Amino acid sequence: MDLTKAAWRKSSYTTANGGDCVELASLSEMVAVRDSKNPDGPELLVSREAFAALLADLKR
Repeated sequence: MDLTKAAWRKSSYTTANGGDCVELASLSEMVAVRDSKNPDGPELLVSREAFAALLADLKR
């Protein structure tokens, strides 16, 4: 999947000095995740359902 035009965003909890975090891009049926320190590196693609389940587990 071509992600060159994806709108990546960082968490609002990222520090002003460019703290390490992940970036997310919302796609039509998927969520893309990448390391903010390596934006040209690999991306992880997960379904919206799987991402929602991950967030629910992390909130517990």
